[in-house]
Amino acid sequence: MTIHTTRRTFASTYFFLSASLAATALCLPAASMAQNVNFAGKTVELVIPFGVGGGSDVWARFNAPFLSKYLPGNPNVVVKNVPGGGSITGSNQFASNAKPDGLTVLGTSASTQFPYLLGDPRVRYDYKDWQVVMAAPTGGVAYISSKLGVKSVKDLGKLKGQKLVFGSQGATSLDLVPLLGFRLLGLEVQHVFGMKSRGEGRLAFERGEANLDHQTSSAYIKSSLPLVKEGKAVPLFSWGVTDDNGNIIRDPAFPDLPHIAEAIQMATGKTPSGGEWEAFKAFLIAGFPAQKLLVLPKGTSKEVVEAYREAVRKMIQDPAYQAGKEEALGGYEQVTDKAGDALFREATSITPHARDWVRYHLGKNYNVAF
Repeated sequence: MTIHTTRRTFASTYFFLSASLAATALCLPAASMAQNVNFAGKTVELVIPFGVGGGSDVWARFNAPFLSKYLPGNPNVVVKNVPGGGSITGSNQFASNAKPDGLTVLGTSASTQFPYLLGDPRVRYDYKDWQVVMAAPTGGVAYISSKLGVKSVKDLGKLKGQKLVFGSQGATSLDLVPLLGFRLLGLEVQHVFGMKSRGEGRLAFERGEANLDHQTSSAYIKSSLPLVKEGKAVPLFSWGVTDDNGNIIRDPAFPDLPHIAEAIQMATGKTPSGGEWEAFKAFLIAGFPAQKLLVLPKGTSKEVVEAYREAVRKMIQDPAYQAGKEEALGGYEQVTDKAGDALFREATSITPHARDWVRYHLGKNYNVAF
């Protein structure tokens, strides 16, 4: 399997070029709007509704100094961790208390999007109120124990009737994506909940307590690919990425692996479609292609939004940013402007029918109460 260490998560004509083209197209009016904003001598709080040390915290602390460098007036940008409720607590506080002056910005993740999409009653925030200034994607790979005799996703039919075990962080966590995806593949999987992290799930796989696992791209390359090279694991598919029309395509980080839609067709002989597929796809996009979003609160002026977007355009072209993004962000391009808007809409939208189906499925099969 070929691993490309320099990668883009989306069709290059859309996502790689969109930031630079948008910067050029909007140069004059954007510059005019941004000049009306000045944060000199002020402090910007970048609220992260998770604890210190997690993926969202690492993402925020990598971006913070670059935002400080490129926001007008070079304000001090500090990360404020507000953990609790799987990110609901901090996001609720942001929705209730953040002033639309550009001095408070929120970083959300799949764990923030999922409760919103599911209609969790604890959620008191509405993504429709917020303005997105940056979207951050990631990818991921699912793999299986080589002891099961599977050589590729085409062999999954051999596993009919066999018990597969997956160590999960919870039915409504990011692991909702594999929970729904494995079902579409026709796999009979026991999801063992309670893993504190995907790293803990991988360790369960290594100990033989689980025989099916998935990891986000950076973790897969760092910690799971060695298992593949040792002959202990077989990669099945990537979760894929989306093009400018919202279609699932292969992740350029893993061009030799089928994406999830291809995997379903290979395993079942049918092109994925229908209500269950659409429900899955909503969470897939919110979990991977648009996993993290940087948003400003309700009522934020166009001038402040543009100042942030201009800062993002500049920082993602900064040589130091480019040099550090591989380690900090897994190499995936951060996007803004139209590309960011498109991902924001896709990651925070779901049809009532799709939501109802997922809620029913989780309640009936996993005793999840809403």
